[in-house]
Amino acid sequence: MRRVVFNQKGGVGKSSITTNLAALSAAQGYKTLLIDLDVQGNSSHYLDCDINTDNKRTVADLLNQTVGWFTVTTPIIDFPQPTAFANLDIIPSSPKLEKIEAELERRYKIYKLRDALDELDKKYDRIYLDTPPNLNFYSKTALIAAQRLLVPFDCDSFSQQALITLLNNLAELKEDHNPTLEVEGVIVNMFNAQAKFPTKIIADLKDLGLPVLEPYLPQSIKMKESHYQQQPLIYSAPNHKLTNHFRALFATLEHINTKDDSTFFQVDGVASFAGQTTKRP
Repeated sequence: MRRVVFNQKGGVGKSSITTNLAALSAAQGYKTLLIDLDVQGNSSHYLDCDINTDNKRTVADLLNQTVGWFTVTTPIIDFPQPTAFANLDIIPSSPKLEKIEAELERRYKIYKLRDALDELDKKYDRIYLDTPPNLNFYSKTALIAAQRLLVPFDCDSFSQQALITLLNNLAELKEDHNPTLEVEGVIVNMFNAQAKFPTKIIADLKDLGLPVLEPYLPQSIKMKESHYQQQPLIYSAPNHKLTNHFRALFATLEHINTKDDSTFFQVDGVASFAGQTTKRP
């Protein structure tokens, strides 16, 4: 299963959501890979991976290795690198992404990532793709390579317009490149349950027929603390409310049957698993 997390609007928590869902996937027993396609490298930094080192196994090297005539080819399977967390590997970002983008576009390497993931699917149960906050070459190549799309949303009118624009762009991309890509859901992030406006905005999305996922993720300083500690929430704050909401969201995405399962508990009426368990089918 390949999931891409993307929104053309910045500041919606894209990297935080990608990394925490990938960490939950790994903790649940799935062999999981995170690929960071954003030149800022926030997901890479979150998992304690320095994108400024002389690393020859970044996502930039993976995409670039067939561009030059005399480039030495590294096997695709050698690009993933282990993180400090069990079952979770990463192909980190790199500042080189910015330098090679025009050349990759000129040589029409838009399908390079999809071909690589066809190979990596043999090793990984789940692959998560983090993307830049704009519809550029890298976000397009991720959308072409993925099977499901998750859209972070932060409950303001600008986000609503950005989401509508994204869906319009997505319709064209699906038709031309990836007809099987499914919008798995809109993830409401930094939700303030005490304010009326976020609830109204969410109602508007539902009226449009968009798949808004529950539970909504509340705003919390714990997220910034976990960034600083370079540990996903299940490790930095395993019992916090926000962590439990992420657990419940993951259970929703994976269609985990929580009935009569003692490893699950309720978060705002939504079931969530507690702690690390064995891999589920």
